[in-house]
Amino acid sequence: MPRSPSPRNSPGHRVWPDLPFDEWKETCATLHMWSQIVGKIRLVQSPWLNHSWHVSLYVTARGLTTSLIPDGSRAFQIDFDFIDHCLQIRTSDAMTRSMALQARSVADFYRELFAHLADLGFPIRIHAKPNEIIDAIPFEQDHVHASYDAEYANRFWRLLLQADRVFKQFRAGFIGKCSPVHFFWGGFDLAVTRFSGAEAPGHPGGIPNCPDWIMREAYSHEVSSCGFWPGNDAMPYPAFYAYAYPEPPGFSSARVLPDKAAYDTTFREFILPYDVVRQASSPDGVLLDFLQSTYNAAANLGKWNRTAVERTAFPTLI
Repeated sequence: MPRSPSPRNSPGHRVWPDLPFDEWKETCATLHMWSQIVGKIRLVQSPWLNHSWHVSLYVTARGLTTSLIPDGSRAFQIDFDFIDHCLQIRTSDAMTRSMALQARSVADFYRELFAHLADLGFPIRIHAKPNEIIDAIPFEQDHVHASYDAEYANRFWRLLLQADRVFKQFRAGFIGKCSPVHFFWGGFDLAVTRFSGAEAPGHPGGIPNCPDWIMREAYSHEVSSCGFWPGNDAMPYPAFYAYAYPEPPGFSSARVLPDKAAYDTTFREFILPYDVVRQASSPDGVLLDFLQSTYNAAANLGKWNRTAVERTAFPTLI
């Protein structure tokens, strides 16, 4: 049965909560599918932005949001609330609908959400099959993923809240082209990406259930990217990651901080287990060291023009 979130004065309420993958992997898989459905609604309603920036979700004070989605002269947004455990649809003409976040199949979630949208006057259609998933099950046929543990959904959001904050602090030091801090429902990860300005060789593609042209457009220019991922069966623990595309020679053997971060040859990324950050005396400091040192490796080895894209001083208050 789903468990209620820990009270604020309990030992379980922590700024950087424990998130053992094995304890919530069924809920994680179900949330991943629900987020894909919601994200695809934003995708089909939004003008295309470079590198698919128009598809992502954003961390809020209660969960995740699509932000404002246009529909002619009207607009709406869809919000995951991981405090009251509901999905909220709000429109620009003061209409609302709500769905409970509870143990329910992806098919049931899909059916109810689109019924609400139609009732609100938004007859939207999406490509109803997950992306970036091996053996993807069409949403309306998915009765496999049907778990929801309220405690772990809440912990996941509280972790994203902290990661989002630190990523934004890191992002502030860069004045070149840089993505927002945003949540990609395809890979189910929170990410921020810096661009050198140089064009990159064509991405080879090969991502499951994702057209190669999308990957080529996403990686059309040289990047240093980092993020947080809750894990999967191949890497069954949550972790922060960092990579460069194209990967410059020597990147995989670069020394990065902290010492427990390591380059994974399968994922071709530096991996820092989340528990190393969570258990540190200064989690923010450890994470910022990881973000900065992996960026330093990518930028130095890739011969970026760092003086042109980095902020050396911050403005004072006015």
